[in-house]
Amino acid sequence: MAMLEEFRERLREATANQQPLRFRGGGTKDWYGGPLTGDVLQTAGYAGVVDYEPSELVITARCGTRLADIEALLAQHGQMLAFEPPRFGAASTIGGVVAAGLSGPRRMAAGSVRDFVLGAKLVNGAGDVLNFGGQVMKNVAGYDVSRLLAGSMGTLGLIAEVSLKVLPLPVREATLHMPLDEIAALRALNEWGGQPLPLSASCWHGGVLSVRLSGAESAVAAAIGTLGVQAAVMPERDAQALWSSLRDHTHAFFDTPHLWRLAVPPHASAIILKGESLIEWGGGQRWLRADAVRAGDIRRTVAASGGHATLFRTADKSVPAFHPKAPALALLNRRVKQAFDPAGIFNPGRLGEPHAN
Repeated sequence: MAMLEEFRERLREATANQQPLRFRGGGTKDWYGGPLTGDVLQTAGYAGVVDYEPSELVITARCGTRLADIEALLAQHGQMLAFEPPRFGAASTIGGVVAAGLSGPRRMAAGSVRDFVLGAKLVNGAGDVLNFGGQVMKNVAGYDVSRLLAGSMGTLGLIAEVSLKVLPLPVREATLHMPLDEIAALRALNEWGGQPLPLSASCWHGGVLSVRLSGAESAVAAAIGTLGVQAAVMPERDAQALWSSLRDHTHAFFDTPHLWRLAVPPHASAIILKGESLIEWGGGQRWLRADAVRAGDIRRTVAASGGHATLFRTADKSVPAFHPKAPALALLNRRVKQAFDPAGIFNPGRLGEPHAN
C-alpha cells in the first residue's frame, strides 16, 4: 500500500538525519512510560483487517485498526481477544495494544498479549519490511521476534501489521463476591488456583474479594456450588460493570495522580506499603496508590517479594516509569534495540533508558 511505502521512506529519512520519531496510533496511551520525544509518525490511517477466518481463530490487522472495530467483528462470530486489552478510549488501535503490551482481568487465566501474538510485520530503521512468525501457533523459526514486540513501546520499529490468536466467548459467566481481608483473600486465591475451577478473573479491594467464573454451563454451576457457601452471586449487569471498569481503568480506584503496578508471584504474602491497594490476577498484579517520590522504597520492597514495580501513571516524568533491569538483561535489550534501530531514534526514552551503542 502507498501508506506503507510512505512509512518506509519516512523511517529511512529519519535514520539518515538522526531525527527521533515516535509512533502514534490513537494516542490513548501517551501518558504511559517515559517522556514523549521525537516527531510524531501518525499510524491511525493505516487501518483495516487483512485476514480473518473465524474457524482458524486468527485475525490479522494493520496497526491503525481500531481495537473497538476488531472486537465488534470478533463478537459477531462469538469470539474475543482473550487477554482483554485495556481500551482507554475509542481511538485505541491494535498496534498500540501490542506495543504497550497491557492485558486486562482475564490475563490470569488466558495469558498476556505476548501469548496471543502469532506474527507481525515490522518496519525497521533501514525502512525494510520484516515479517516474523505467521498465522498459526507453530510457525516460528529462530527468535520469536513477533512476541518480543509486545511491550516494546515502539522502540524496535513500526509495527505495521499483527496476527493475533482469538478465542471463543465463554458460554456462561458468573461473578461471586465475599468479604475477606487481604491476607485471607490471597490465601483463598492461591488455594483455588490449585483446583480445577474455571476462574477467569479476580479482584480484591476494600475488604471484598470478587472472582469471575467462565466456561461451560456445568463447570460454572459446579464452581458456584463449591464456592457459593461463603459467597454471593453478583447481578450480571453489576458484574459486567465491575470487570469493564477494571479492564479500562474507569474504576474509582484508578482515579489518582500516582498509580503503581506491582508484578509479584501470586503466592507472595501481603506487601506492606503505605497506600490504598487493589489486587488482581490471583495475587500476581497488585495496584498501589502512592506518591512517585517513594519509588526507591516501593521498588526495594517489591523486589524483596520477587517482583518489580512500574510507576504506571504519573505526571512526574523525572522518576523512571519502569523497574531498573538487571545488567545482563539491560545489555541484551540494548543489543536488540541496536539491531533494529541502529540510529536509536525510535521512541527514545519511552522505556526509560537512553539508547546506547
